[in-house]
Amino acid sequence: MSKTQKIRTIFIFFVFCLLYLVILFNLYLIQIRQSAFFSYLGKRQYNVTVSRYATRAEIFDRTGKQPLALNKDCLSAFVLPNQLTKPQKTKQFLATHFPDAFKQLQAGPKKSFLFVQRKLTDKQKKLIENHNLKDIKLLRERGRFYPVASAGTVVGATSIDNKGLFGIEYQFDKQLGGTPAIYSLEQEARSGNFYFKKETQQKGQAGKPITLTIDSNLQFLAHEELIDAIKKWDAQEGAAIVINPDNGEILAMVSAPDFDPNNFKHVDLAHTKNKVVTESYEYGSIAKVWAALAALAEDVVTLDEKIDCCGKKTAYVDGRKINTLVAHGVLSFSEVVERSNNIGIAKVAKRINEKLYDHYTKIGLGKKTGIPFPGEQSGFVNHPTNWSKQSIISLSYGYETTCTLLQIAQAFCMIARDGVPVQPKLILSDTPVFAPSELPFDKTQDRLRASPQIYKKQTIDLLKQILENTTLRGTARRAGISGYRVMSKTGTANLLVDGQYDSEKNIYTCAGIVQKDDYQRVIVAFVKEAQKNNAYASTVAAPLFEKIAEKILIHDKVI
Repeated sequence: MSKTQKIRTIFIFFVFCLLYLVILFNLYLIQIRQSAFFSYLGKRQYNVTVSRYATRAEIFDRTGKQPLALNKDCLSAFVLPNQLTKPQKTKQFLATHFPDAFKQLQAGPKKSFLFVQRKLTDKQKKLIENHNLKDIKLLRERGRFYPVASAGTVVGATSIDNKGLFGIEYQFDKQLGGTPAIYSLEQEARSGNFYFKKETQQKGQAGKPITLTIDSNLQFLAHEELIDAIKKWDAQEGAAIVINPDNGEILAMVSAPDFDPNNFKHVDLAHTKNKVVTESYEYGSIAKVWAALAALAEDVVTLDEKIDCCGKKTAYVDGRKINTLVAHGVLSFSEVVERSNNIGIAKVAKRINEKLYDHYTKIGLGKKTGIPFPGEQSGFVNHPTNWSKQSIISLSYGYETTCTLLQIAQAFCMIARDGVPVQPKLILSDTPVFAPSELPFDKTQDRLRASPQIYKKQTIDLLKQILENTTLRGTARRAGISGYRVMSKTGTANLLVDGQYDSEKNIYTCAGIVQKDDYQRVIVAFVKEAQKNNAYASTVAAPLFEKIAEKILIHDKVI
């Protein structure tokens, strides 16, 4: 070997040694110094995290057999925008039949996935199948189905992704939906299609079903009567509640207009509210019941005491103008309430003065009942520190105080229970899991619930006598049912419109107790803004009360 060849050989040797050193240094950097970074990069490329939700739990009525919400398979349509085989034909079809999807496709033509329509109707499914477009594919998904449409404003509904939107579905979304199982999958590096390792990162937990106190049959019957009343009087809306005062269980809670929980894509969101809980109003002469209770409890009046109602529709008490519907002369205090005379009740309320506020709040006005339902209103009672000379008069016949139908029902339950309050109950399950933001009772209501008795039985007996007479011969005559003891009261109130009371816009209410032997039910109903002539609480709300009561008595076989 020549000297030149030796030098060349040595040079090549050192070059290879240098290359090996560079390779070894890079291996050191990759496998030791930067191993964590490249390991993370590899996991990002080939590790896939998958969440799998358990089946959403059902919601049942009080029988535990009739589902109010259950699961149902449905079909959804989708396209792969970056893999369209016949783009023009597909786009033309979408533009004609699914314009929203077409707009999204135009905005993102290179997307890898696009839903055309979630939860297809039978008509949409048939339309897609008839056109036989290979670019539009179908996917089977889990949806929600509601067998009792009349319970929609109670049960609520879920989103396209099975998340609770309102009602019980929203309030108990976590309990019903459970927690997802999370899996880590390793993808085969070459094909990208196969997974050869599966690791559970988090175990899933199935949703827990909920049983409501609602009776699905009574819900349907009450809803049917409410709809009929609204149609008859060409009214804007209405609501009703049926509750068992013995245990506070709500048997029916209906609102109208409402919505179809199985098809509510374009529904007015106002129609999804349960007006029994989420709307508070001034209810007019219903408040005479609370004023009478306060007067009797404070011993400032007796049932037989004669009250001069001035014999006029308009009179002045301490310089304040008071209007009443019918002119009366001298009436007994019982008759003042029975015939709903504003002048008479105002004169008696002035004897109670600021203590009237204490009694209104004592029965639960101005405070949430604590029912586990989203959007409950607390209502309002004007505090004495804010009173004008008119306030005590207005409060006596239902103004300067707002409440919900549920609060009225709770107060009438206390009357039915001889002065012992009860907590309204909507969940029949033994241990419901409440949403973190909501507690079953606030502290005030928990104390109220624990109170043995907030009014003497003798006082309540006198009030019951007034309410029974109101039904027999007073303003609530149309609420009476032969053969049953009905203790009820009506109320008509002007609605506030832009800060002014509008005499053409009214809310008509009837509340009361239906009783026979040991059986009793509390019913409260209102109809708002009836357009027909001769609309009063006595002609609108009292007959609605009576029809709901009759349906309940037949259903419960109380003879």
